[in-house]
Amino acid sequence: MTNKDYIITQLKEQIQDFKNESTEKNFGKVIEVGDGIAKISGLSQVVMSEMLEFKTETESIFGVVLNLEEDSVGAIIFGNYEKIKEGDEVIALQRILEVPVGEEVVGRVLDPLGKVLDSGKAIKTKNYYPIEKIAPGVIARQPVDQPVQTGIKAVDAMIPIGRGQRELIIGDRQIGKTAIAIDAIINQKGQNMKCIYVAIGQKESKIANIVAKLKETKAMDYTTVILAGASDPSSMLYIAPYAGCAMAEYFLDKGEDVLIIYDDLSKHAVAYREISLLLKRPPGREAYPGDVFYLHSRLLERACRLNEKNGGGSITALPIIETQAGDVSAYIPTNVISITDGQIYLEPDLFYQGVRPAINAGLSVSRVGSAAQIKAMKKVAGKMRLEAAQYRELAAFAQFGSDLDKETQTKLERGKRLIEILKQDQYEPVPVAEQVVIFFALISGLIDDVPVEKVSEFENSLLEFVRDNGQSILNNIEQTGELTEEDENNLKTVINNFKDTLDYLIN
Repeated sequence: MTNKDYIITQLKEQIQDFKNESTEKNFGKVIEVGDGIAKISGLSQVVMSEMLEFKTETESIFGVVLNLEEDSVGAIIFGNYEKIKEGDEVIALQRILEVPVGEEVVGRVLDPLGKVLDSGKAIKTKNYYPIEKIAPGVIARQPVDQPVQTGIKAVDAMIPIGRGQRELIIGDRQIGKTAIAIDAIINQKGQNMKCIYVAIGQKESKIANIVAKLKETKAMDYTTVILAGASDPSSMLYIAPYAGCAMAEYFLDKGEDVLIIYDDLSKHAVAYREISLLLKRPPGREAYPGDVFYLHSRLLERACRLNEKNGGGSITALPIIETQAGDVSAYIPTNVISITDGQIYLEPDLFYQGVRPAINAGLSVSRVGSAAQIKAMKKVAGKMRLEAAQYRELAAFAQFGSDLDKETQTKLERGKRLIEILKQDQYEPVPVAEQVVIFFALISGLIDDVPVEKVSEFENSLLEFVRDNGQSILNNIEQTGELTEEDENNLKTVINNFKDTLDYLIN
């Protein structure tokens, strides 16, 4: 072999080795970085949502592919992007972004990547789920007919939520949206339901208070909190709800029931808009990218109730959306309303009038309806939503005239007492059997002679009396879900006996 042939052979071997190494590890170089976004050359084999490792001088920082362009790759960075500089090496890890799942996450406060934020030990689990997953098909699902008892009287009676449903909580800021979600979590004690609370762009101090309350009520025993705080980069806010959903899907696959709260998806959309604009995606309406609908639909479609063949588990989603000055016709609110199976609309006017929770019965709706109620609740609450909506109309009309017929006056008086009964303090969910008792007293006319200002006191005292003297009725409702004729007669007797002990009734 001549010297020339030897050199050519050596060059061929080196080039071949280089190609193999490049294909195996899929290298790239950072060509531009800033604001949590990196533009990378190379990475010819990379796929969408694939994890990347940025090799800096001091540490490795992770990111995920979000843009695939002809001559470069756009990626979002998890961590301190300021440590990454132009020319740094990037390696494609050949796996989709995934998070730790399993029983180990229950009772913990985590960031969207599964890192521990509470004072406990790091999570050690063998199971990882991808944060993005195609939702189960129609054939794998079954109808929603099992209730999620929230413990909130207005919701359980008028806007029932079923296991596998997606019910939107919508309203202006600071009028009790999160309070409804937290009360629903607290009420799941003993209901065989795992809970996941995803905080997106919330203040860390607010979440600390919520976690403290969940611990105080022992609700943290079955709850996981995913926190992407207000000070976290947009990349963390963007992946937070998907990470929470992946953790929920682990329990879904085991045939268990999960309640997941996304608080809130307005901030999620804003974070995605920021990322998209930085990646130079074309802006559309209100500067949101064109796929912002798909952003939330692919998340919320993963909430479902599977049939027995597929394990029979369920994920119930309660997304929260913040409106500006009550504008439900804005871009993001209308998107999410069209994806979900109903909405609980909180109205500022009611809130400032002292009605808590400030649920507008007319604009709120559950598209699952009474299918997600026990028979006893159906029986006593059938007409309550209509009566609550009618009362508001009549009350507005009655302001302009003093001469009202007897039937209208009766409806107004009943409506006043209904509104009083639906008022409820935060962190005080009411068991469904006790709700049935108080609603039965209302529709039977047994509260009509109670002064409006005394209704709340009457309710609390009545429930205490029934616990002492009619516990068997409560047990029957809890165990069978029905209110029999015998139970009705016994309940009337107990309520009348209780009223005989009161001295403030108008006889």
